Amino acid sequence: MTSRRMVSLVTGTLVVAVLLPILLSIWLARYQAEQRFYRELASYTQNINQLASVVIDESKAALNEINRIDSQTCEPSHLQAMRRVAFTYRFVQEVIFIKDSQALCSSLEQESHISPFPEPERVNNEGYRFWFTPSNDLGINHYMIAMSHHDHMVVLDPRSFIDVLPLATWSIDSAIIGLTRNRVIISSAPLSLAVWQHMHDHNITRYEDAGIVYSMFRNAQTNFAVVVWASSHPMKAASNQQLMLWLPVGVLISLLAAALMLRLLKRLQSPRARLQDAIHSREFTVCYQPIMRLSDNKFVGAEALIRWPQADGSLLTPDIFIPLAEQSGLIREITRLVIEKVFSEMGSWLHQHPDYHVSINLAADDIADNALLALLTARCQHYQVSSRQIALEITERGFADPQRTAPIVEQFHRAGHPIYIDDFGTGYSSLSYLQNLAVDVLKIDKSFVDSLEYNTVAPHIIDMAKHLQLELVAEGIESARQAQWLCEHGVQYGQGWLYSKALRGNELQLWCENYPGSTVARTTR
Repeated sequence: MTSRRMVSLVTGTLVVAVLLPILLSIWLARYQAEQRFYRELASYTQNINQLASVVIDESKAALNEINRIDSQTCEPSHLQAMRRVAFTYRFVQEVIFIKDSQALCSSLEQESHISPFPEPERVNNEGYRFWFTPSNDLGINHYMIAMSHHDHMVVLDPRSFIDVLPLATWSIDSAIIGLTRNRVIISSAPLSLAVWQHMHDHNITRYEDAGIVYSMFRNAQTNFAVVVWASSHPMKAASNQQLMLWLPVGVLISLLAAALMLRLLKRLQSPRARLQDAIHSREFTVCYQPIMRLSDNKFVGAEALIRWPQADGSLLTPDIFIPLAEQSGLIREITRLVIEKVFSEMGSWLHQHPDYHVSINLAADDIADNALLALLTARCQHYQVSSRQIALEITERGFADPQRTAPIVEQFHRAGHPIYIDDFGTGYSSLSYLQNLAVDVLKIDKSFVDSLEYNTVAPHIIDMAKHLQLELVAEGIESARQAQWLCEHGVQYGQGWLYSKALRGNELQLWCENYPGSTVARTTR
């Protein structure tokens, strides 16, 4: 993945890393408040369900006890037994003796005046019959739950089913609804029938409407449903309280994540990362500076110069990014890229013109690259180019440790590649190492060419090269007078704006075809 894509990825991750902890803290605060709210609502519902089971079980026990009485008449002992059962069992309001759905007497009345009971609303698998009825000897003006078995019936106040204290800090209401006729039997507060109908029709156990949360369960034994509900405002208040706890944590995590991502983003946007991205994307281009023979102005070769195109259309020259590449360990990748481009752009042309050459610059780290010679050899064989057509330019800094570099340079030289010492005189100048190295050409730096008339360094370099039987290439020639002086003092080759700027591969080939060999043509900058 390129650093550019990585920057986009990290930027997106940064946005997520900043927002996610905050959003997560908001969600967590709401989630915890909701879970607490629903947990307490469910606990209240479960308590009602458990209470309903206790009431039903107690009613069964009361019926089993009164049904053990043998009497089939409302004699005093029978009445006494019914009164005793009603008094003993706390949820039983009245015990009634019935025959063929007609109440004969009860624990309250020696002669009952209750109307005959209709068909029961439910008969469970144990034979217990259930009614929701307003008929009772107590004169209570609301529906009662009647439960009978054999010839006796117990009457229960439905409020005992919902007589549960909520453990929550907010108010919870409840209601009992008969499922046979879909009617509210008892309710602690008005229940929206539309909400109940929606829950019933869609078999929903939890529902929220207009800021009210409803929960429902069905009692299988009695065929009634219990609905509990509470306002969601306490839940929202609890959510805000939780948010005061979690939001600072989320903000702190966001800040830490942002700092980490910004650090990574800064690193990815560093010059080294941009350079590495350019290498992987092969953004670099290679231009070729013509090298001329000064004696007759004939083209003999070119120096390959790497350029880094920028987004604004400008080109960065090697003196800007090559030091960074050397410091960051990327110089070998750049050199390999240059070699590949030189052969792909100029390999066929060099094969057609065996007298021409291209020189490639090597850094100090490149000399220690054992695979570099194998790469050059393979490329030369592939394009059928002679090794002498690929010259290698090495700066004086590359020879700072001649004992280490001399054997490697010797290998390049034995393979047929001419060896140039670039920018001679500006770095580690020493006559001794020149005597011990396989060097073919010295290149005189432009700084010396610019001051030929009043600088004594260039003549000394020329004399040294003559003494060592080395050829010379002068860089940065910008005037015919410089070219003439260099030629008269024994410099064989030159390059510079006098002849041409650095050209792309196809431009150089066209330039060579059209360049008049006998006339010095200055190219406009």
